[in-house]
Amino acid sequence: MTYEFLKFLHIIGACVLIGTGAGIAFFMVIASRTLDAAAIAHTAGTVVIADTLFTATAVIIQPITGYLLAREVGWSLTEGWILLSLALYVLIGAFWLPVVWIQIQLRNLATTAATAGTPLPPRYHTLYRIWFACGFPAFIAILGIVWLMIVRPPLQL
Repeated sequence: MTYEFLKFLHIIGACVLIGTGAGIAFFMVIASRTLDAAAIAHTAGTVVIADTLFTATAVIIQPITGYLLAREVGWSLTEGWILLSLALYVLIGAFWLPVVWIQIQLRNLATTAATAGTPLPPRYHTLYRIWFACGFPAFIAILGIVWLMIVRPPLQL
C-alpha cells in the first residue's frame, strides 16, 4: 500500500472515532435529559449499533494502519510520540470497553421501564453518571493522540 493511501485510511479512522464518539455522547445526553424511557431506549439502541459498526471497526483499523504507516516511513515503534500515542490508545480502550457495556445496560433498563410504563430505575441514573464521566478522559486522550500525530514531537520515553 502506498503511504498516501495508508495515511488517508488512518485519518478517516481517526475522524470516525472522534465523530462517532462525539455524536454518541451528544445524542445520549440529549435523550437522557428527557427522562423519557422510550426515547432513551430508542437512542441507546441506535448508539449500541453505531458503536458496533463504526467505533469498533475504526478501533481495529487504527493500530493496523498506524503500524503500516510507521513501517512505510521507517519510524520505530519505540519513538516517544508513538509510544505515548499507544499508551493513550490503551487508556481510551480502558474507558471505552466499560462504556459499551454500560450503553447496553442503559438501553436494556430504559426498554424495561418503557415497556412497564415505569420511571427509569435508580440503577439507570448511576450507570449514566459513570458513562458520562468516562467520556471526558477518553475524549481528551483522543485529542492528545491527534495532536501527537500531527506534531510528532521529539519525546524521550
